[in-house]
Amino acid sequence: MSENAKKPLTTAAGIPVADNQNSMTAGERGPLLVQDFHLIEKLAHFNRERIPERVVHAKGAGAYGYFEVTHDVTQWTKADFLSEVGKRTEIFIRFSTVGGERGSADTDRDPRGFAIKFYTQQGNYDIVGNNTPVFFLRDPLKFPDMVHTHKRNPATNCKDPNAFWDFHSRTPESLHQITILFSSRGTPKSYRHMHGFSSHTFKWVNAEGKGVWVKYHFKTETGVENWTAADSGRLSGEDPDYATRDLYNHIQGGGIAAWKAYVQIMPLEDAASYRFNPFDLTKVWYYKDYPLIPIGRLVLDRNPENYFAEVEQAAFTPANLVPGVEPSPDKMLQARLFAYGDAQRYRLGANHQMLPVNRPHAAPIHSHQRDGAMRFDDNGGGTPNYEPNSYDGIGESPEHTEHRLPLAGAAGRYAPSHDDDFEQPGALYRVLSDEEKARLVENLTGHLKHAERSIQVRQVKQFYRADTDYGTRVAQGLGIDVAEISA
Repeated sequence: MSENAKKPLTTAAGIPVADNQNSMTAGERGPLLVQDFHLIEKLAHFNRERIPERVVHAKGAGAYGYFEVTHDVTQWTKADFLSEVGKRTEIFIRFSTVGGERGSADTDRDPRGFAIKFYTQQGNYDIVGNNTPVFFLRDPLKFPDMVHTHKRNPATNCKDPNAFWDFHSRTPESLHQITILFSSRGTPKSYRHMHGFSSHTFKWVNAEGKGVWVKYHFKTETGVENWTAADSGRLSGEDPDYATRDLYNHIQGGGIAAWKAYVQIMPLEDAASYRFNPFDLTKVWYYKDYPLIPIGRLVLDRNPENYFAEVEQAAFTPANLVPGVEPSPDKMLQARLFAYGDAQRYRLGANHQMLPVNRPHAAPIHSHQRDGAMRFDDNGGGTPNYEPNSYDGIGESPEHTEHRLPLAGAAGRYAPSHDDDFEQPGALYRVLSDEEKARLVENLTGHLKHAERSIQVRQVKQFYRADTDYGTRVAQGLGIDVAEISA
């Protein structure tokens, strides 16, 4: 079908969609608006497409441990679990692959989930991160479409390289994550041998009510190790549960898995003038601009007793924020604040936070939520189920009022006006060693060769725009004339 003869895209109610690339925000940099009914419908439907396993991150492994503060950060945040050096907080971490089903191989080329639940004295705090500092998209409106292209073709029920590369070749913002994914980092040796990142930007607020922007980094103490594409493919058949088994057996044998925790700190006022939009999930903050600051250490030292009860039923959401930590205008984060909790309410039920792995371990619960499927406690007994009331002594905590973030802008759908999708992928390519570059090109051509020629050319043009050597080598690996992509 020609570009000029497309059928109009509509919502499920048949309402024409004017823009399917950009969510509705207050001004170009957000945050999102709940009145964007197209986004809400798209995410809510997406969350209900699979039962009963997770739509993404279906296969995972997990363990318990602790987070210990090693450096004073109280100048930036009042978060209680970070309040003093030496303080320890119980944690649970769930690692996962993203695109595969529960029976898929741990060694597949895929981002890895790195979700941390901190059982703090002020309630549970979740960092729902990945092993990559960026993601494929900056706008959540395209997230369901992207995941569809990573999963199975609706006709063949097989993975579809044409769909994968057709989408990404039309979505230049994904190039940074694509470069990471097809490097050696796309197939980590185990969950112990990879870094973790919040990826998103958050806001820290201190006791004086002053805020800063923050990104989390977790650097493995085991050391980064990766499989080659050949080893990854071999293990997919020989031991598809390699990473799950490795984590369990390592801890069962008395070992620990540990990461040093760091943050990057950006003053609030820098956001308006930084060379990249600091809330764009496809971008990193360069270390030379905002260096890593050590804050603590993550340690895993205890296995779950029952996989289903603790790992499979573990539920995370970035909306679990404690005082001293708040969201940023990151559009992907804003959507995840809704989508993750909504997915868990669908997958596990309205009372999923009462399950032992999800309930607060170090903080009391004083809530007026009642009823719902699988309510397995006393359901609040005869106490009031409303607030304010004159009986139970439960009230608000004004001292935890959120930091005020000035917002301005007309409601609308904004395509980014000054985003360069090629600078950072090109910079990443140029810091790789010759061996790493060769493996990246080999991995890309090995996957991209299965796509149609026109899609190959469109994608290779992106590599070429990021770095001429990058694009040239991928083109040569596919037998494409460099003149065709450099025109």
